Amino acid sequence: MSKEIVLVGYSGHSFVIADILLAAKLHIAGYCESEIKSKNPFELKYLESEHEFFSIKGNNTTYNAFVCIGDSFIRERIFQNLTKSGVNIINAIHPQSVVGNHVEFGKGVMVAGNATINPCCYIGHGVICNTSSSIDHECFIGDFSHIAPGAVLCGNVTIGKNCFIGANATVIPGKKINERITVGAGSVVTSDLIEPGIYVGSPAKLIKKF
Repeated sequence: MSKEIVLVGYSGHSFVIADILLAAKLHIAGYCESEIKSKNPFELKYLESEHEFFSIKGNNTTYNAFVCIGDSFIRERIFQNLTKSGVNIINAIHPQSVVGNHVEFGKGVMVAGNATINPCCYIGHGVICNTSSSIDHECFIGDFSHIAPGAVLCGNVTIGKNCFIGANATVIPGKKINERITVGAGSVVTSDLIEPGIYVGSPAKLIKKF
């Protein structure tokens, strides 16, 4: 029998994770938060904060976990803390997604329903491949980045760590996006994006530096 899964974080993004795990017929033990949430659509058990829950002897190996935090920097921090404590972080891959051959995943990856990942891609730790996103052959997505609903990465695209590719944005083949870059919704990336910041438009241009 597979280990029960603890959701770390319980709000909008975690509801998607819960739905994916249940669709995959996995069992959720409950959720960790700083306090009990009044909104509990999945009627999950409250398990205290992740620090308190996983400090109990044996819980770090008895349960698997998934970090359900949308903010990439907070998601990374919690992921690293749990990993250092010996907690196994699983992937949440919807059974109605399409994952090609020779795709390599890190840990803590979310692949939503109707997302497509074509062959020979690398998807790093804590990456979100959201609803109906399309990731074509030989793409590389760095740790804790987020490919938003409907975004399209054409073949051989490289996305750095802690990036956000907005809803329905398109990155044309072979382009490279460095770390800590946000591409606005509906934007089209036609050249490499080097400097951290926010890029919007078609073609995408830098409008704000980080």
